[in-house]
Amino acid sequence: MANIESDNEKYLDPKTLDRIKRIDVRARLVVEGFITGQHRSPYNGFAIEFAAHREYAPGDDLRHIDWKVWSKTDRLYIKEYEEETNLKCHILLDCSKSMRYGEAAGWSKYDYSATAAASLAYLMQQQQDAVGLVTFSNQVDLNLKASSHPSHLKLIFHELQKMEPDRKTDVTEPFLALASQIRQRGMIVLFSDLFLAPEDLAKAMSQFRLRGHEVVVFHVMHNDEVEFPFDDNTLFRGMETEAQLHTEPRALRQSYLEAVERYMKQVKKICASAGVDHVLLNTSQPLDAALSSYLNFRRKSRRKL
Repeated sequence: MANIESDNEKYLDPKTLDRIKRIDVRARLVVEGFITGQHRSPYNGFAIEFAAHREYAPGDDLRHIDWKVWSKTDRLYIKEYEEETNLKCHILLDCSKSMRYGEAAGWSKYDYSATAAASLAYLMQQQQDAVGLVTFSNQVDLNLKASSHPSHLKLIFHELQKMEPDRKTDVTEPFLALASQIRQRGMIVLFSDLFLAPEDLAKAMSQFRLRGHEVVVFHVMHNDEVEFPFDDNTLFRGMETEAQLHTEPRALRQSYLEAVERYMKQVKKICASAGVDHVLLNTSQPLDAALSSYLNFRRKSRRKL
C-alpha cells in the first residue's frame, strides 16, 4: 500500500483505478489526489461552504475556533455549532442499463460514477457531514438515509460495490417521491448519463429546488459518446431498448456530434434556469482533476456573491 500512496498521480488514472477492486481504496486515493492539488485554503472539502466559517476577530469565543482548519492553514477560523452547520447530502446514482456502457473494455459509466460517489461520501464524512445514498432506474432501488456515522460509510461502499445496473431510466416518479421524503434542506448530488427526456429532467430538478435544496448534476458520459471514435462498420445496439443499427460510422459522425451538442446545450439551459450546477464528467478524465476543477469553480462562484 505504501507504493500506492507515494504515487497518487499514477493510481488516479481511470485505467489504473479499474484494477483496484475495493471501492473504499479508490475513494481514498481520489480524495487524497484532489485535496493535495488544492491551493492553500481552509476549504478543502466539497461542501464546506455550507458551514458558517469566518475569520477569527478579537473578542470571539475561543471555544468556537475550528482547530482542524488552523492546523492546515495557520489561520484562525470560527465555526458555528455542529447542529447549525453540518450538511446533509443525498447522492442520487443512476443504475439504469445504459450506465453499463464501457464495461466490456474496462471502466463503465457506472464504475466511474460509483467511484466518484464513493469519493464524495468519503470526503464529506471527513468533514463530519451526513451522507445518504439513493440508487434508481425507473424506480428507487435503494434509499440509505443520510448519516455521519463511520459504519454508514462502510455500508455505502458495500452497496456501491455490489450494485448491478438494470432496467430503463425514468426519473419522474422516483424523484417526485424522494423530493417529498427529503424534508430537511441540504444538498442533492446526481450522477447520471441523463438518458431521459429534457422535460423529465426539468421536472425532476424543479422538485428539489422548490424545497430549497442545492442541486449538482454530474453528467457522466463515456468517451465513446463524446468523441464517437468508431471507423469500421459497426453494429450499434440500444442498451435500454431493442433497437439496433448496423452502419458505417463515418457517415454518421458529424450528425451524431451535432445532435449530442444540441442535447448538451439543452441540458445546460435546463440546469441554469433551475439554478442547478451542471458538470460534465468524461470517463477518460481522471477523477481527481474533475472534482478539483469543480471545487475551484464553486469557490470562485461563492466569492462573487
